[in-house]
Amino acid sequence: MIKKAYEIVQKGGTVVFPTDTVYGIGCDPRNQDAVNKIYKIKGREKMKQLPVLAYSKKDIADIAFFDEISEKIADKFWPGPVTLILRVKDKKIEEALDLKGKIAVRVPNHPCVLALLEKCRLLVGTSANLSGESSFSDSKEVASKFSGYDILLDGGQITNSHESTIVEVVDNELKIVREGKIKMESLV
Repeated sequence: MIKKAYEIVQKGGTVVFPTDTVYGIGCDPRNQDAVNKIYKIKGREKMKQLPVLAYSKKDIADIAFFDEISEKIADKFWPGPVTLILRVKDKKIEEALDLKGKIAVRVPNHPCVLALLEKCRLLVGTSANLSGESSFSDSKEVASKFSGYDILLDGGQITNSHESTIVEVVDNELKIVREGKIKMESLV
């Protein structure tokens, strides 16, 4: 199933997959048509940017710049439920995702999505839900209430489901953009 999902991503398709937080939907982050499909499926405004999941910190270092604080957080929490906002360096991803100089990135901690990322290296990785609605933690809910994607990697029920914590370093200060599974006191 991973091989089939990888082939779909390579052809510009979309895949729904389990992560360590919630079910996500993704595509090739360098394929603008695939990115547009994600916005359409989610009913999400294009001004809300999409995050990118990677297989490893090294894969993220190829597309974004780490500062000292972000690097320490990545070393401590990845793979895991912390999303970092970094300066983007990959121009093709910046263009396809219509980024304004910054990119949200994360290395998830779930064997299914990591197996797919081992082949793809990078995926758009946003929650598989309609914009503004609750995220899914069960594949049965995804299959019955969410549509338009090309393939679902069924990881069953995600236990202890919470969104990732999103953080950004601004002027050498750590700021929480969205508190999720990891609380501020654990980050510093």
